[in-house]
Amino acid sequence: MTSDLRLFSIMVAFAALFFAPVAEAQNRLGSTELNVAATLLAESEQVKAGESVTLAFVMEPKPTWHGYWENPGDAGIGMSFDWTLPPGVTAGEAQFQVPDRLLIAGIMNYIYKGDYAVLVNLTLSGEVRPGPLPIAVKSEWLSCTDEICVPEQDELSITLQVVGEDTSISRNTAFDAFRAALPRPLGSEASFAVDADLFRLSIPLPANVAIDQPYFFILEDGIIDYAAPQTFNRDGDRLILETGARGDGYDTISGILKIGDHDGFLITATKGEVEMTGLPLSGDSAKDEGGGSLLFLALGGAILGGLLLNLMPCVFPILSLKAISLAKAGGSETVVRRDALAYTAGVVLVATALGAALLGLRASGAAVGWAFQLQDPRIIFILLALVTAIGFNLAGLFELPNINFGNKLTQKDGAAGSFWTGALAAFVATPCTGPFMAAALGATIILPPIAALVIFAGLGVGLALPFLLIAFVPAIRNRLPKPGPWLDGFRKVMAIPMFLTGIGLIWLLGRQIGTDALGLSLVFLLVVGLILWWFGGGQVKGISRGALASATMIAVLAGGIISLPGEEAMESRKLTAASGATLPSEPFSETRLAELRESGQPVFAYFTADWCITCKANEAAAIQRSETADAFKAAEVAVLMGDWTRPDPVISRFLEKHGRAGVPLYLYYAPGEEPVILPQILTVSTLTELVGEPV
Repeated sequence: MTSDLRLFSIMVAFAALFFAPVAEAQNRLGSTELNVAATLLAESEQVKAGESVTLAFVMEPKPTWHGYWENPGDAGIGMSFDWTLPPGVTAGEAQFQVPDRLLIAGIMNYIYKGDYAVLVNLTLSGEVRPGPLPIAVKSEWLSCTDEICVPEQDELSITLQVVGEDTSISRNTAFDAFRAALPRPLGSEASFAVDADLFRLSIPLPANVAIDQPYFFILEDGIIDYAAPQTFNRDGDRLILETGARGDGYDTISGILKIGDHDGFLITATKGEVEMTGLPLSGDSAKDEGGGSLLFLALGGAILGGLLLNLMPCVFPILSLKAISLAKAGGSETVVRRDALAYTAGVVLVATALGAALLGLRASGAAVGWAFQLQDPRIIFILLALVTAIGFNLAGLFELPNINFGNKLTQKDGAAGSFWTGALAAFVATPCTGPFMAAALGATIILPPIAALVIFAGLGVGLALPFLLIAFVPAIRNRLPKPGPWLDGFRKVMAIPMFLTGIGLIWLLGRQIGTDALGLSLVFLLVVGLILWWFGGGQVKGISRGALASATMIAVLAGGIISLPGEEAMESRKLTAASGATLPSEPFSETRLAELRESGQPVFAYFTADWCITCKANEAAAIQRSETADAFKAAEVAVLMGDWTRPDPVISRFLEKHGRAGVPLYLYYAPGEEPVILPQILTVSTLTELVGEPV
């Protein structure tokens, strides 16, 4: 930056301050509103002693106006806060969202072009008493257009309520969208070097991370030339930035690496050696290289993960339906191929639809992940009724018109049955997370929506792959058994895993809604069973009761759904360490995790859900074992458990930070070191070796 340009930017800033009273008076003569209006919101208007609450300064610029990031760039003023807080309350550092750039006459500004939010955490000590908690803050900021700037200020206040430990607290879901626009911690430290007028920054960023038009916003002033072009090179798993230097007065710097429209990473870098190597990386090539390779790897992982889902216990009962269909086909090439394609269509359609719903909810600001639908007890109730009906059908209590197990399987009925079997298999498979799936589904967080839908479709293809192989590989198809009298007995045996699935869903429903609501739901389920019995009796006598039975069952199911507490009316479960647990734990919170890490204590954090079969298998086989508990106790390992059975935006956001779209997730924090992400399939040795005690 030239000395003339630097002098000009300083003059602009001083002029804005000098003419502030006049400009503000002129502004208020024309309008009583601020050019960038500020509103103070609380994530929850209730808070408990010893905990924290997040406040948001919601900034709404008028058309053509903008606000500034905490480092405004060549010209401008950052936002300031003067708090008036009750005793025992402290305000943390302001958290700013990923900014934009505005270059005017060679002067670089770091700004926000539209509405934005600045978040601040308030922490209450344990001594704060229940009652009103008045919060006041005087804030100042600079509002500008491309031609004029007006310093503005406002005195904002809000009164919170300190409540008791047993009080249920509701939260403002708008904060999910506010946090989604914040940069994510990178986790690994970068390095930088200044050589005369050249600044270099080396950022540890895997090549499979999608990058579009990268830019580095530095927080410290006086290091780089803001208006100088930024050039990025790729050197393996490191991203190298080169730009103009202005000075060399820091040993540590920080900032935001912007990699998309509203996506970025928090960067911390220490001074060191940085070599400019590798291939040039423009914005478009960054997107193609990172996004293309990530899509290829994630798609392969999704197909392989879907294939392995066929071995999971949550999917096997549904596969019994397909096994009956294949056995009935008796190796007929036409029938087997037709049914396999129909089954695949059902699997892929539902898997893609669930993925689209997930992406849509995320785009609306909801913090949700894979298997989100099973966090609602009403969905589980519907699934329970469906599984029970299928079990009764397999046991011979009644026959469905579109799934005919007689001696002749018509083409229309067979294809329809296979399609809906595939749809049900994909829906039921969502609680399961097997090997290769975590990374694949985690990639959907950062991939473009179309690419993410390809990943979800690939998961469905993998789930249907065994039946496609049977249909289109003659050597496998010829091994299918021929139809015969044995088929009726096989069908009845296959009702057993279906009823076992129903028992599992009853247990899950009870965990979510409690015994009273569970008892009521079982009454509705009993009525459904009686209706099916009555319908089957009419079939035996040749009496048509289908329309009446269907209408009655729909009414019963509707009553059951209405009677169950919905997501918005239910409090998320708060788990405490059960005294009878082999490995006791505390409920997960990022505050508690930070406290434990600051004290130098090793931490094992695991994230689970009652509907996650893989999670429960790992807990039984590795986590809740005396060997693990003894090793962790000897090493003084603190254990935090995040329960995702019910929706929990805090856990959802934490999972996303670690590239996961669902559970399980297992993390080990050694003192002073970065967390280690453990495999999804755990053993006792996997855990005990973390603390140096192999079993």
